[in-house]
Amino acid sequence: MKNVHLIAACGVGMASLAGMLKEKGFRITGSDANVYPPMSTQLEALGISLFSPYAAENIPVDADLVIVGNAVSRENPECLEAVRREVPVLSMPQALAEYFIAGKESIVVAGTHGKTTTTSLLAWSLYNLGDDPSFLVGGVPRNFPVSYRVGAGPRFVIEGDEYDTAYFDKGPKFLHYLPKIVLLTNIEFDHADIYRDLSHLVESFRKLVRLIPRDGLLIACAEYPDVVSVATEAACPVVFYAGDPGALPNVPGEGWGVCGVAENGGFTRFRLEGRQAAHEFALRLPGRHNAANGAAVALALLRLGYGAERVAEALAGFTGVRRRQEELGEFGGVLIVDDFAHHPTAVRGTIQAVRARYPGRRIVAVFEPRSNTSRRKIFQREFAGALAEADSVIVAGVFGAEKIPPGERLSPEEVAEAVRTAGREAVFIQEVDRIVERLSQSSRPGDLILIMSNGGFGGIQGKLVRMFSSR
Repeated sequence: MKNVHLIAACGVGMASLAGMLKEKGFRITGSDANVYPPMSTQLEALGISLFSPYAAENIPVDADLVIVGNAVSRENPECLEAVRREVPVLSMPQALAEYFIAGKESIVVAGTHGKTTTTSLLAWSLYNLGDDPSFLVGGVPRNFPVSYRVGAGPRFVIEGDEYDTAYFDKGPKFLHYLPKIVLLTNIEFDHADIYRDLSHLVESFRKLVRLIPRDGLLIACAEYPDVVSVATEAACPVVFYAGDPGALPNVPGEGWGVCGVAENGGFTRFRLEGRQAAHEFALRLPGRHNAANGAAVALALLRLGYGAERVAEALAGFTGVRRRQEELGEFGGVLIVDDFAHHPTAVRGTIQAVRARYPGRRIVAVFEPRSNTSRRKIFQREFAGALAEADSVIVAGVFGAEKIPPGERLSPEEVAEAVRTAGREAVFIQEVDRIVERLSQSSRPGDLILIMSNGGFGGIQGKLVRMFSSR
């Protein structure tokens, strides 16, 4: 039996990998700078020992392998100890490829937005259809107890992250995943901490597409010019889809339009129209962007040989992903919804989606600039335009503002001012507790409070629930 130690074990991907290795019979230990839920809880439930803070002695004397997370530096005391003791070291993507993806048909879901939802939807659909897939996703699908699965079936479904791999490998994670089928949902600039500009980011996706073998498949969204450009690099067949069917005449080959998107009975219903066929589908997830994600999954399943009626049943049974338009509760007529949106396109799409799903409600958007891109001025104007889709806006302080040079840093005050100029109510409030206090005073029955952040946001979700529950 191999003894494996994971450095930075509380990240979603690393904790999931730990669980998968444990299921495969490895003895696992892990460490992190801070042991924090929800992944620490998942690891403890699996009986995996965790150490904190980082220290050389955390690596067991009988460790056969060390796996490092991408946020770990070469100066980490455990990395230095592994090198000193000559214990083999792998990145998370290397370990996934070696121990789980090799020998399977790898389906990689990539793109700037929508990866977690689309990967979860595809994994659930294959499971529902009896395929018994393995999967790893960067969130917790509501249809499964945890964010991974080790199945006996022929396919491995994985969220293809374009972020870097490890301190010794600055290439994107998804280049390790041996793609046979790729779903490419969109390409827009993000991860300003590691990509110089959009062309630098696009090049990573080009490399991914070039890895698909001739007998593979690329399913690509035609609404994004860079996706269409990248798709021309594919040696395999390419199937295009578009939430806006008007984009399809610009692409070569097979194209499918997402038509008739409408809210009905708690479902987003849409029709997938090709040149010679049309199929009806429904998703519990709100919004046109989720209909497009559903279309990509449906096309993959149809290409794998599943009938349209069975695919429709599988899609309709998907209940979503935690922190993606997740209802936290309704209190005195005030509904609280939590979302992971952190890019202006995602912010706009999320607000539009909840407006369509919950007509007549006043939408109060609460946004925390937290990702490496949203904390910078790159999309300051775009964030203001996206947030102006809401009726009222609260912009929180920039997370870790001191780490971004003042000249490069997003100004929440200016974002709020631009939203006001667009005719919407908007304020900047630095502290989470003051945001909660304001919402306590200003919220009224019929409001929908939409929280958007890709991090913990100071525990605002729980604070709001407790505050409204006690009223």
